[in-house]
Amino acid sequence: MKQLTSLQNPFVKSLVLLKEKAKVRQQTGTFLIEGQKEIYLALKAGYEILKILFYPGICSENEIKKWSANVELVQINKAIFEKLAYRDTTEGVIGIAKRKALSLSNLKLSANPLILIAESLEKPGNIGALLRTADAAKLDAVIIANPKGDLYNPNVVRSSIGCLFTNQIAIGTTTEVISFLEAHKIAIFCATLQD
Repeated sequence: MKQLTSLQNPFVKSLVLLKEKAKVRQQTGTFLIEGQKEIYLALKAGYEILKILFYPGICSENEIKKWSANVELVQINKAIFEKLAYRDTTEGVIGIAKRKALSLSNLKLSANPLILIAESLEKPGNIGALLRTADAAKLDAVIIANPKGDLYNPNVVRSSIGCLFTNQIAIGTTTEVISFLEAHKIAIFCATLQD
């Protein structure tokens, strides 16, 4: 098993950039997931987990192997874990996952779907809250029109508490979303704070 012990390691530096920069997440097609529950939900949702980094001071190799049998494990030290972790209650594990294409055409809808559509979302915490609400309400899908933020931002993953992986999600322009809804004969109801 591979072990990482230096913050100066080029791979560790690339992971810090992956955590901090949306552009890097977009260019590499990857993102970080913190926490056992979140990684488990991502695996269950069909996300490809490339590697799982773990700090043995918090989580054991055997514990991780119970739910991630075929994923490469990399042991890291406390300094690296603290540098990569977005929060301090992450159970000692960080996954590196491949992004999914969040296309409207990938949505699988019921005969009479209930969909949450939000336009121009920017703040990761707000996106996470909407995803938690959609999961609790068992909505068919969440569509984000004209997103201003990165859906794979570590704070979205964290604040959604894994609901990023339990909801069907799509992204598009407002025009694309309206066309999609009209083509599927889905009634549109709007709410706004200003009017």
